[in-house]
This record gives sequence, structure tokens and C-alpha cells, in this order.
Amino acid sequence: MLTTLTSILPIFLIIALGLALRKGGIPSTDFWNLNDKLVYWVLMPCLLFTKISLAPVEATSLGLYSITILGGFIATLLFGLIAPRLAGYPAPQATSILQGCARHNSFIGLAMAGNLFGQQGFDIAILATAMLVPVTNIAMVVLMVSALQKRGTGYLPMAILRELARNPYVIAILLAILANRIVGDRIPVVHEISDVLGAGALPITLLAVGANLRVRAMTARVWPILLSFLGKMMVFPLAALAIGLLIGLPQNVLQIAIVYSVVPTGVSSYTLAKQLGGDAPLMAAIVTIQTLVSAITIPVSLALLLPLTGAAIAGGVS
Repeated sequence: MLTTLTSILPIFLIIALGLALRKGGIPSTDFWNLNDKLVYWVLMPCLLFTKISLAPVEATSLGLYSITILGGFIATLLFGLIAPRLAGYPAPQATSILQGCARHNSFIGLAMAGNLFGQQGFDIAILATAMLVPVTNIAMVVLMVSALQKRGTGYLPMAILRELARNPYVIAILLAILANRIVGDRIPVVHEISDVLGAGALPITLLAVGANLRVRAMTARVWPILLSFLGKMMVFPLAALAIGLLIGLPQNVLQIAIVYSVVPTGVSSYTLAKQLGGDAPLMAAIVTIQTLVSAITIPVSLALLLPLTGAAIAGGVS
């Protein structure tokens, strides 16, 4: 557990630094607002394109890996749909709980996989991002637009397609998959540019995660936050572990799937809630509390779950 803690501590210190910089007005609030757009539209799409387009897909048991990751996602998605409805929450609150359960902070997952398992871990984790980002965005947009769009305000399928068609992560991943399958090698100039821009994605994004935390929002109601926490931090990793063991996913790949599954919900959930009419203050509280609490829950979860996958891989976690 000590190895795990020391490996992920730098990630959360960078996030804390981002929060401290924003609180101190360094460089300025305008900078962080523009930085979010830079990460969203340029840096992270470049990182995704570079890594996915060059990923050795066959070397990572992609079929079994997909079943494990997407199975965990479906389990927590169902929990996020059913639990708020049984609790009687209206659509705006219910959709924020759903996002808190089913979205994921890919940046923290990638950074942890890289720190714990080296380049191999990062490369396998980026494939989880490739699978989950399109599926998650499609599911969230469809479910949220269906739940929140008022009757008579427009044609539902067009509203859904419009949201998906302009998502830069989805576009970058689709282009990367095409490049991987059709070209299968580096594309001159294109990869040189995406390499340089993508190299800055993770450190800048982790700072931005901290800068976007809204500590004042933590006074929101406890039960919706708890429901989202149960879905994200318990249902997802336990379902992924059970499915991975059941289908015989190789140990090293299963361990990285577990690392990826214990991360908090994504910061972009707040933007989507605000844009589509969800409960944005509740979403801000869910994102903030999950991110802060995950500094404790992640090492504890990994200490409990990773031994169940078998012996740690060479150079892995102890």
C-alpha cells in the first residue's frame, strides 16, 4: 500500500497545486477558464490521438479488456439510473447522480496507471479511455437529453447528434482508430504535432482539475452525493473485478482495469449538467467531494482489490 500511496501522491499534490493557484489568483481566473478550453479542444484530443493511433491493439487482449471495462460501466450506469429513481429524485438531481456514478476522470486514471505500471500501464489505460469516452458521452447525452429536454423544445435525436458531433474527444478517438486500423504506423508531420501538444496534456489537465474544484459547493445534500459515491467508487470497480476474473482477463491487464475503475467522476460532468439543464451545483459538489475523498479511497481500494487479481506484475504495486 505504501508503494501505491507514494505513486499516486504526486498526482493529488498537482491537483492541490491547481486549486491553490486558482484560489491565489495565479495567473488569473480568466487564465483557468481559457486553459480548460485549451485542454478540452487541443491538448487532450492530441494525446488521445497519438496513443490510440499507435497502440498495439492485439497485444492487450482487447476483446476481454473491453468486456471488463464496459461491463463495469454498464453495472454502474444501471445503478445510477435505478437508485435515484427509487429515491424519488427529480430529473435534474437524478441526472447529476447518474453522471457522478458513470463518468470517470480519465486524466487521473492515465496518470495513476503510468505511475504504477510504467509505459505499459499507460498504453493499456489509454485503451480504456478509447472505449469509455465515446460510450460514456453517447450514453450520458442520450439519457440526459431524454430526461431533461422539455417537450416542444426541439427534435430529440437532432439534439443528441449535435452534442456528440462537436465532442473533441469522440472525434479524436474515432480518427485515431481509423489511423490505427488503416495506416498502423506514424503519420509524418501529424504525429510530430500531436506528440508535442499531447505531451503537455496530463500535467496541465491535473492542474486544471484542481483549479475547477468548487469547495463551497460541498454543502450540498448528503444522500445524492453518497449515492453517486457508491456507484462510482464501489459498483464500478467491484463489477470490473468480478467480470475480469470470470472471463480470465490476464492479470496485468486486469490490474490496470482496476486502477482505472477506482478514479472519481470527471470534471466535465459539471459543464454537461450546466449545459443540458441538470443540477449544476449538486454536480459541482459531487465532483469536488469525489476528487478530494479519492486521495484516500484510491490507495485503500487498490490495496484491497489488486491482491485479488493475483500476484502483482513485475515492477507493479506492492
